[in-house]
Amino acid sequence: MARILGVDIPRNKVMRIALQAIYGVGPKVAAEALGKTGVELDRNSNEITEDEAQAIRKCLEADYNVEGDLRREIGLNIKRLKDLSCYRGIRHRKGLPVRGQRTSTNARTRKGKAVAIAGKKSIKSLK
Repeated sequence: MARILGVDIPRNKVMRIALQAIYGVGPKVAAEALGKTGVELDRNSNEITEDEAQAIRKCLEADYNVEGDLRREIGLNIKRLKDLSCYRGIRHRKGLPVRGQRTSTNARTRKGKAVAIAGKKSIKSLK
């Protein structure tokens, strides 16, 4: 099993798909990196040699912002927004959707599990 940028590449997969296990590598970046290093796109990840894995590693480190560096950059961008207290930063701080989605319904992924309002049914019994 090849290890590139601290990530174990999945076994028995086509290289253009296996490389997408790395954070920040999508279909386009995977194809470009394999093209630059001269590895066939449809080559199986089991068949890759250590030299080819090293070439792919060097290409990704040099040309693309991936894995730890990308995670750090995104985290710093979000922290900057929070420190500025701009609208997007406040939404990040509160754990609400940032990009204008509705919150009266939906948004459960971002807001978390729904909390029942205590005493809501008792209002009906008062009537």
